[in-house]
Amino acid sequence: MTSLSKLFNRLCGRIIILLAYLLLQLIILIKKLESSFTGPIAKLQYLRFIEEKNPTIPYTNEMKPRHVQCTVCLSEFKEEEKVRSLKCQHVFHRDCLDTWLQEYRATCPLCRVKLLPDDVVSKRRVLRSQLGSDVNGGERLPFFLSALHGGS
Repeated sequence: MTSLSKLFNRLCGRIIILLAYLLLQLIILIKKLESSFTGPIAKLQYLRFIEEKNPTIPYTNEMKPRHVQCTVCLSEFKEEEKVRSLKCQHVFHRDCLDTWLQEYRATCPLCRVKLLPDDVVSKRRVLRSQLGSDVNGGERLPFFLSALHGGS
């Protein structure tokens, strides 16, 4: 009877560990799903705001004497490429500038004049830092599981 009791206790302990592990996996999955829905929406809103403030225009040969290449990617502009002409009169490929504005600062890559209001930029940074911390939440799982396993 005691051996049956020991077996049952071990089985219960392992089931509890398994359920705790599954619960943690479910929580991590839910957080990742939440961030995947939040991230792109926020990114699209940010890109729309960039578009409102600095609309996309097609590159024309009339722009050529002054603007020959994109100083972000160092490629020459081609006729009808999508570019952004900023208020500071600098011109960049749309995708190059959008990447710059998302990854670095909301300033012109050449003269550093502000292109977006500070409140918009700070909201974007807060969201990016929150998403980054949610993704790293899965790193705590091994420690939790080892603590559970050590307690049984």
